Amino acid sequence: MFRRRLLLTGAAIAAPALLVSHRAAAQEVTLRLHHFLPAVSNVHRHFLVPWTNKVREESGGRLRIQIYPSMQLGGAPPQLYDQAKDGVADIVWTLPGYTPGRFPRIEVIELPFIAHRRASVNARVTWALFDQHMRTTEFAETHIITAWAHDGGLIHAKRDVKTMEDLRGLKLRFPTRQAGEGLKALGATPIGMPVPQVPEAMSQGVIDGAVVPWEVVPAIRLQEMARYHIGIPGSPTFYSASFVLAMNPARYQGLPDDLKRVLDANSGDAAAVMAARVWDEEGPKVEEAARRRGNTISEIAEAEKARWVAATAPVTETWIAQMRERNIDGAALVEQTRALVVRFGQGVS
Repeated sequence: MFRRRLLLTGAAIAAPALLVSHRAAAQEVTLRLHHFLPAVSNVHRHFLVPWTNKVREESGGRLRIQIYPSMQLGGAPPQLYDQAKDGVADIVWTLPGYTPGRFPRIEVIELPFIAHRRASVNARVTWALFDQHMRTTEFAETHIITAWAHDGGLIHAKRDVKTMEDLRGLKLRFPTRQAGEGLKALGATPIGMPVPQVPEAMSQGVIDGAVVPWEVVPAIRLQEMARYHIGIPGSPTFYSASFVLAMNPARYQGLPDDLKRVLDANSGDAAAVMAARVWDEEGPKVEEAARRRGNTISEIAEAEKARWVAATAPVTETWIAQMRERNIDGAALVEQTRALVVRFGQGVS
């Protein structure tokens, strides 16, 4: 009887320890993801939410990612990358172009008439370039979950544009340094600002329009303020902008190994392709909605596009020279990017 009581007592003492050990092995983690667009935006609803849900499901509910849209954790969009670096947020979605010159190599996909018209192609190109050239260079301060670029951006304006001459004096918001240089070469007046500032700038007459892809138009009600939507025929297109999902490196390293594996499985090329679907699938829906409003939707002529390509060629030449000053082989990056666009764009219209 004494021995039985002793065994029962030992088991009772050991049980909490076993329970604690089991809980430690099955650690639950919640991460905060911060971004600049409202929760109604397409990228929030059709990429970030499904992506976080996928991570949660594949982790058995142990890795949860809570999204904070519209800069709810404070700061301004250009500060997002540093928020990930400094641990203000665990993960951020942002544009490297919001901090011009800080991330030089990724600008190659943003040069005029380099990118494909489809996001599915640009996403794979951007991730391939990042994986080879940027992981341990300009983005070394964070853990990059994935990087991608959107489809061909359009000009959305209060007046129609058919030729370069129509751009003269037109005040257009641009998202990246290279898009701004391209607009300047075409005769427009480029004005840089984060996309959430576009509605107020349009209503106050600070800008006459904006250069953005279709996907973001409803999030900033641009179809209500710009009657004309002017696209570029075929590929390459006038411009694209790159994005990153950046994570605080200490937060990543602190994850249990099995949760790291779940996050890794939803990173890189797979996540970039998942993100690109938002632009390729939602963009046509937004275009059709603008058409139903009675807005004018057009493309410049192929001959006019050739004029634009020639006019913006010096932007690429200048960028290559700037990269040379930073000991970066910009010419090789341009050549590789063009080859990747052809490779990943085969069979993609």
